[in-house]
Amino acid sequence: MRLVAVTGPRQTGKTTLVLQALSDLAKDGVPCWYLPVDDPTPDGPPLSVPPVAHVLIPGRTPGPGWLVSTWERARAAAEHSPRGLVLVLDEIQRIPNWSGVVKGLWDRDRRTGCPLRVAILGSAPWSMLTGIHESLAGRFDPFPVMHWSLDEMQRAFRVTLDEYIVFGGYPGAAVHIRDPRRWREYVRHAVMGPVVERDILLLTRVEKPSLMRALLDLALDYSGRIVSYRKLQGQLEDAGNTTTLARYLDLLADAGLVAGLEKHSAKPHLSRRSTPKLNVLNTAVMTAGSSRSVEQVKGDRTFWGRLCESAVGAHLLNTLPPEGSIRLRYWRDGTNEVDFVLSSGRRLVAIEVKSGRHRGGLASLEAFERRFPDAKRLVVGTRGVPFNEFLSETAEYWLEDAHRVG
Repeated sequence: MRLVAVTGPRQTGKTTLVLQALSDLAKDGVPCWYLPVDDPTPDGPPLSVPPVAHVLIPGRTPGPGWLVSTWERARAAAEHSPRGLVLVLDEIQRIPNWSGVVKGLWDRDRRTGCPLRVAILGSAPWSMLTGIHESLAGRFDPFPVMHWSLDEMQRAFRVTLDEYIVFGGYPGAAVHIRDPRRWREYVRHAVMGPVVERDILLLTRVEKPSLMRALLDLALDYSGRIVSYRKLQGQLEDAGNTTTLARYLDLLADAGLVAGLEKHSAKPHLSRRSTPKLNVLNTAVMTAGSSRSVEQVKGDRTFWGRLCESAVGAHLLNTLPPEGSIRLRYWRDGTNEVDFVLSSGRRLVAIEVKSGRHRGGLASLEAFERRFPDAKRLVVGTRGVPFNEFLSETAEYWLEDAHRVG
């Protein structure tokens, strides 16, 4: 008897998923209303087909008052239906202060026993959608939808491993893979632009939007590398202090673009103050600015190596358990560097990515094991677990598998 919150990065299939579920419910006799908050007028194109009703309420601006009137109309319909009613509000973040309004409306429905079921969709993680001051505990079942894995992209679009590494895991863009120009335009204009303009700037306070955009461009160039905030400062105009850059990087990570991994340390407070390793959450944002083909990208061994490593990091980030029971970091000590470290309690797995680059064998893994004797090692790529196999299992699977085998 809770609301369902389908959230996650843009263009990962949230609306398609929910409309398919609504269609199945409607065929079973359950009335369903689908309402795109970003297009509430009759002039907008219908995004669903019968028997799911695409509800339009003309003459209203999507604000708190509009949300209340929509909800009350759905209540009345649910009360007159023997099967109740399912209401879906898509792009809920477009409504100011929506979470407080929804909390009050939903609490009233529970007190009165109204047979209205509600799902909300939002192009941002749950924490960003609700804000740090709003408590909706116990009222929502979060359903995160992340970037698509290799297995999902292969089954849906028959992409090859190399295509997945280059073009990433955006299902909406996959249909344009054979037309690189249209693919690049889709990623830039349907994903990257709206994420900053409609999601981050709409939901959070950003004092220097131009700085955030410049940081995003720079972070994409540095994906797969350890870069200090001071170095980033030196390459950005009006960069402000390192605290501002760290906050903006956190926002970009929440929005599903690029994250800053902490350095693994036996002392947690040192991890929080460490130099970040940048890693995209979808390799498409790394290659969208280039006109090179898959073969040309593979021919650039340095960039291909960074792309493969970023694909592994993105996969691990996207498949971490949402409750935070597993952490992903990197490790460096002097000249020794381990690409990724998975940790959960006392369990550690050091992961090294090998894409054909010559990086001095496995000396860094051996150094990590000497420092952390209980750790397990895992090599991904040409000298270990094949990329296609690794990218088809979750971070939790590899943490448990390494310790089970070890």
